[in-house]
Parts: sequence; C-alpha cells; structure tokens
Amino acid sequence: MKLTGKNVGVAIVDTGIYLHPDFDNRIIAFQDFIYGRRQPYDDNSHGTHVAGRIMGSGRLSGGRYKGIAPGCNVAALKVLDRIGNGKKEDILKAAAWILENRRRYNLRIVNISVGTTYKTRSEQDVLLQSVERLWDEGLVVVAAAGNQGPREGSITAPGCCKKIITVGSSDMLTGERGISSRGPTFECVCKPDIVVPGNRIISCNAPHPGSMEWYVRKSGTSMSTPVIAGAVALLLEGRPDLTNVEVKMILRESTDDLGLPHNQQGWGSFNLAKMKRAAGFPEDC
Repeated sequence: MKLTGKNVGVAIVDTGIYLHPDFDNRIIAFQDFIYGRRQPYDDNSHGTHVAGRIMGSGRLSGGRYKGIAPGCNVAALKVLDRIGNGKKEDILKAAAWILENRRRYNLRIVNISVGTTYKTRSEQDVLLQSVERLWDEGLVVVAAAGNQGPREGSITAPGCCKKIITVGSSDMLTGERGISSRGPTFECVCKPDIVVPGNRIISCNAPHPGSMEWYVRKSGTSMSTPVIAGAVALLLEGRPDLTNVEVKMILRESTDDLGLPHNQQGWGSFNLAKMKRAAGFPEDC
C-alpha cells in the first residue's frame, strides 16, 4: 500500500487557497475570516504554497513539485490578508471553527505557518491557550518556528507553545541564511522540535491577473512546516489510532542529528524513511 494521506483532513490556517489544478477536488472546506467571501481564493499565495507542500498532486509539473501527502484533504481558513497581516481574533475564530467541524471533515492536523512576535508571554496568552486547546482535544498542531533568527529566544507565537510540534528550517540555521528562529521560549522550553529544508522551495502558486505561473519559489519556516503536517497525514492514514502525543514521539525518532544545539535543530532534521520504520510501515509504503 502506498501511503498518500488519503481521507485525512488537514486544516491550513493561512492566507487562503487558490483552486490550483494540483489540488483536484480535495479542498473540502473554505472559511474567510477576513472578508467573508465564500469561494476559495488566495490574494497573497502564501497559503497556496503551503497547501502545495502538503497535498499538491504535482500534475502540472509532471510530478516534480508534488506534496508529501498528495491524497489528503484540506480545509483552508483565511486569517491573513493580501500582505500577510492578520488579527489574533481571526485566528481564535479559526481555532473555534476547527473544533466545531473537525468530525465533519475528519480534521486530524492543523498547519499554522503563521507567527507573531511578543515581548512577554502574557501578550499572547489567549492565542496560546486557544492553540493548546486544539492539542488537548486530540488534534496534531504543527506551527512554524518563525524567521527571527539567529537571535536566541526568537520563536514566534504560537510556535512557542510547548505542547505542539514546532518546525524550523534545517537549511536556514547557520550562516547568512540563518534566520530560522530558535529557543528557548519564555517558559525555558527547548524549541523548535524538528527541522526541515525551507530555503528556496518551489510549490503551488496563486497566479495573478496577466500571469499564469503555476509554481513559485518561497523561503522560510512557513515552507518547512507543511512537510511535517503532510508526514503526519501519512502516519494517520496508516495508523489512524495514533494519538497526537504518539505522533510526536514517532517524529522524535525520525530525525538525523545535525550536530547543532537543541535550541537550533530540535531533535534534528526530519527523515521520512525513519518515520515509516518507527511507525512499523512496510518498506514499500
């Protein structure tokens, strides 16, 4: 059996989603918390890029730019506007929508490639509590570490939440491109949890009028995070009984040590083959 994430639902909290040909009919829900529009759209392209990394079929590229879980379904929740700005209140509304509709759409995973800086933990208490509730209700929450490195203690919210899975960029940890945020958090928790390549990643685009470029290159921990969300979709297709804590423990055993401090690399760089072995999947899956 080849795992593709089939029938697993992923909620993407971002700038929306474009009806890209690579998404087939797997956009199962769309909610616009900015303008209230009913049909899927993305006036920024960030959310579409993230979705492509998770569930793009790669059809228009001959499979070259295929997502990690090309069979999973997506609920796209627009909380950021065309320039990537948003309000905490809209993220809270999105979290409430996810809890209300999780069973209807079999939502098991939440991808949050969104982050905000803060000076004290209390500034983001309500946001962090909302994200923690998603985790406590059994959802696997995956969030970007942020692009505020190399400064220590630069993990953005909600990636600083200790319970969830926080993702940094393995190829943006050192040198001139070392912008991947790192811990510790205000609670002295080591973050990120895991890292994935995020520099100059090609994925699905939301074409603008006059341009039909179906793919675009973007960089940042936002591009790393959906790889883990897609990997979790594969896990939950093959092992739907897994809890979010069990998923997190499997991911911990699915990494390669980069020889960097824990507050830079987390457990290490994600290794898909190791994840499949740790989950007990056959080699050909």
